[in-house]
Amino acid sequence: MATDRTAAETDPVARILPLLPLPHLDREFDYLIPRELDAEARAGVRVRVRFAGRLVDGFLLARAPSSEHTGRLGWLDRIVSPEVVLTPEIAALADAVAARYAGTRADVLRLAVPPRHARVEAEDPPPAAPPAAPEVDRAAWARYRHGENFLDALAAGRTPRAAWQALPGEDWPRRLAELAASVAATGHAAVLVVPDQRDLDRVVAACTDLAGADCVVGLAAGLGPAVRYRRWLAALRGTARIVVGTRAAVFAPTPAVGLIVVWDDGDDLHSEPRAPYPHAREVALLRAHAAGAAVVLAGHARTAETQALVDAGWAHDLAAPRDVVRACAPKITALADSDQALARDPAARAARLPAIAFAAARAALKADRGVLVQVPRRGYVPALACAKCRTPARCRHCNGPLALPQAAGPDGAATPACRWCGITDATHRCHACGARALRAVVVGAGRTAEELGRAFPGVPVVTSGGAEVKATAPEGPALVVATVGAEPVTAGGYGAALLLDGWALLGRADLRAAEETMRRWLTASSLVRPFADGGQVVVVADSGIPTVQALVRWDPIGHAQSQLAERAEVGFPPAVHMAAVDGTAAAVADLLAAATLPPEAEVLGPVPLPPGERLPFGADDPEPDEVQRMVIRVPRGRGLALGRALREAQAARSARRGEGALRVQIDPLRIG
Repeated sequence: MATDRTAAETDPVARILPLLPLPHLDREFDYLIPRELDAEARAGVRVRVRFAGRLVDGFLLARAPSSEHTGRLGWLDRIVSPEVVLTPEIAALADAVAARYAGTRADVLRLAVPPRHARVEAEDPPPAAPPAAPEVDRAAWARYRHGENFLDALAAGRTPRAAWQALPGEDWPRRLAELAASVAATGHAAVLVVPDQRDLDRVVAACTDLAGADCVVGLAAGLGPAVRYRRWLAALRGTARIVVGTRAAVFAPTPAVGLIVVWDDGDDLHSEPRAPYPHAREVALLRAHAAGAAVVLAGHARTAETQALVDAGWAHDLAAPRDVVRACAPKITALADSDQALARDPAARAARLPAIAFAAARAALKADRGVLVQVPRRGYVPALACAKCRTPARCRHCNGPLALPQAAGPDGAATPACRWCGITDATHRCHACGARALRAVVVGAGRTAEELGRAFPGVPVVTSGGAEVKATAPEGPALVVATVGAEPVTAGGYGAALLLDGWALLGRADLRAAEETMRRWLTASSLVRPFADGGQVVVVADSGIPTVQALVRWDPIGHAQSQLAERAEVGFPPAVHMAAVDGTAAAVADLLAAATLPPEAEVLGPVPLPPGERLPFGADDPEPDEVQRMVIRVPRGRGLALGRALREAQAARSARRGEGALRVQIDPLRIG
């Protein structure tokens, strides 16, 4: 419905942001507010408006007495709900994230504000009572340099920024709960962001134990719509002062946020797979800067991005002295780390389970303690190759990789199957040399568990990984075979950990291969008892590799510093900012022609799209013959200018209906 502007001079105007997918429509539009909706038309409510002949959802951003538009204005169709769900802080954060990541506010707000659930919204909120000052284990924090000073600063309402290096064996959920409860006791809110559901459950349990169930909510994508919206409203209304969640929880609309924590920021689960692909760490930094909140980037490992913040003075180290680290860490042994070890076991470098690994496992089992075995791949034999020429075995139907999904049957034979289409191929021939024999390239968790079961008869074997990730492992002697990232926790810690197939992690053609390997190894090793209590870790990798040496020394900070120095030398993030533009050659060229890039920008490429990356097209779009990636590099201080330039270029291209789908990612995890 529309009206002539002069005939409605006394009607108030609403500034509406329609949730539209087109970049050139990422702006506010003025609508007249009918008198019957005037009382409910407040900034931050959900609305529906007519746009281009159809009703669309949107948010009312602000009210104005008049509009600068001289033509006709449409009428606000209806108020979806009188609940103010878009706070000024989150609206400003959405704008900042969209500018930083060259996206649209509509895409960011879809991540930040969950769908409405009318019945839940109508429920009366429970009374909010601020938690009392918690009982903090100051002795545990005293092990870290300036740890007690950090606690005092939070309790006093100040806003320190720290990179917390958790000690091996640290009860980190309890430590995070102490930080959050200390902030909540001052009347402010705390937002704790963790990678996955297992970590979320542990942190929620610790926070509930310390601050009470009424003050804590857990937010995760796996919750049902009603439960998720109820908890999100508790954060919005201030009922829950402590919010724990996965990556989207960094947008939790808590009033007066005083602390934002990101645990294990190197985990790729913190990176949003939907446009505009923000990283939870970067969103947390943007929000903390705008809101004046304290920030803690925590973990057993450290990323180069966190180290760059420390080196720049934006955050300070919260780490323990070396003597404390040595007292808490297990003994870590690598392959052939001395001439004596090499002479004792000459085949150690070629064996998947060398003698030192068996010795560590036997000692732990003899002491009635569990043994954690970390493997990089799930399945039985997830990759096969020709036994004669070593060419990877591929499916004759779809060219997918062949694997052995399970052990051999009663006849002693196992049939390879395609991991993509599932078709079995009992008569496979190598397409390069014609040979029939196959060999394993990588051994999965299933095969490893089978081999260890034979080597240690009578010892229970527990597997964790894939669709069956276990949160805890039983106490007592047991072999726990887990894929990376699926290591269960056991009471008291493991007696030993065997980190197998290190070459599979370190040998990946990836910028973050060493950093990710270090993170995976430290996460598993932190579950092992200290050396004084018999804890041992055996890493099956060459002791001369710098990442292995950093693990042996338990030196994540030194490893992060070396990674940052190497990337600065060759011009990779976080020493610089990069944008990856994926699409057809014509679409990429069209976008770059429309972009007014910063003068310092370097355009690199094109390069092929990295293997394993999703194509930048929808399921209904025709797939082109070739997808390429162009990389744009700017100095570290020019990241925002790059994001805004690409955002404006996408809007210009969208306005003239440029052909071909495109994807723009700022500082992607995988560059090429």
